[in-house]
Amino acid sequence: MARMRLLGLQWLFGWMNLALAVPAIYLMFGMPVVMRQHDWSGTEIGLFQLAALPAIFKFLFAVPVQRMRLGRGHFVHWLLLLCVALLALYWQLGRANLIDDHALLFALTLAVSVAATWADIPLNALAVQWLPRAEQMRAGSIRSAAMFLGAIVGGGILIVVQARHGWQAPFWLMGAGLALGMPPFLLLCSRAAPRGAMAADQAPEPGMLADWAGFFGQPGARQWTLLLLTSFPFIGAAWLYLKPLMLDLGMPLERVAFIVGIVGGSTGALFSLIGGLLIPLLGIARAIVLYLLVTLGALVLLTLTVWMPLGEEGWLIASAILVAAGMGLVSALMFGLTMCFTRRQRNATDYGLQVTLFTVARLAVPVLAGMLLDVLGYDGMLAVLTLGVLAAFGIAFRVREAVARSTQPMLVERDGPACP
Repeated sequence: MARMRLLGLQWLFGWMNLALAVPAIYLMFGMPVVMRQHDWSGTEIGLFQLAALPAIFKFLFAVPVQRMRLGRGHFVHWLLLLCVALLALYWQLGRANLIDDHALLFALTLAVSVAATWADIPLNALAVQWLPRAEQMRAGSIRSAAMFLGAIVGGGILIVVQARHGWQAPFWLMGAGLALGMPPFLLLCSRAAPRGAMAADQAPEPGMLADWAGFFGQPGARQWTLLLLTSFPFIGAAWLYLKPLMLDLGMPLERVAFIVGIVGGSTGALFSLIGGLLIPLLGIARAIVLYLLVTLGALVLLTLTVWMPLGEEGWLIASAILVAAGMGLVSALMFGLTMCFTRRQRNATDYGLQVTLFTVARLAVPVLAGMLLDVLGYDGMLAVLTLGVLAAFGIAFRVREAVARSTQPMLVERDGPACP
């Protein structure tokens, strides 16, 4: 019975991570297609992406979530409060077609980005609080899979829904998905709080800077930070430029959208789940090296395919799928280890700090890659990204044992907080 409760919690957290990921993906990565159809300029579409900036301030959003107590089970109350705010924003966005009201659409999208980014903090703080440490690597893989599924839903399915059923339909669907995940948290909050939650509620609060310094004072935290900053951004940048690469090599738009959006997204989700299942079998140290090695192999194959070229479209498709698989494995590892390095009494602040570091690196590398593309072309850009993954692999090889030693006691902990 306890196992079934844990499984239910895992999928509840996965559903809510999906519900919070979809709106930002839909508004900022799906909507540009619609914007272009309504004569938005390239500059306007580019400036619209600034609505994603709240993600880099997650470490600041985490502070009030950690410190402002909203009663017993305050993380649940924070989550539900922010979800209600999101529902109100969906209603406002869906009242009328705003595609021609650029300023209002940007303002509401920015508000959605803030609310969804903020709600992610109490949600994943609850995952750290309510799941035993031995379950948190699996929670990370489920969250990674939810991100890939969110890209399929927000970047593809909802665009089709809007084209066929009108402006309002996607907002109604996103609101329904979010509302569906809220009642279980309310029910769980009404029960006895987990032991870890009670300890967190009673913990004295240090100063904000001391809180962040305490995170880096954990055994293995500095090595983990190097891994966090380097493991994903290079493969993520390659994935971002895959669509324009395929288009420039002559592949039809619909085929590119299917391969990268549907097949690639599904592959990433599948390998996120596989990666989470393999980590307990491989161990942290071997998983770090193996997953980075798969990522390196994917970029080497993609680079050789573009350089040589190998002459068949099949090689390019195989490279794209392998890149998606590597992204799924690495992101599952990153999300899982993020939870492992989140202290129970500092759930929100530790999680927010780590995700901010991850986001800054993830946003910075694609910008540099774009500059390299303009100067060196696809060949040069991919070569530099491959060298970046090679450097990340070298870092991973050096820090793997320190990270594994630090997380092993957490992963074998079987007497974590009871299920609520």
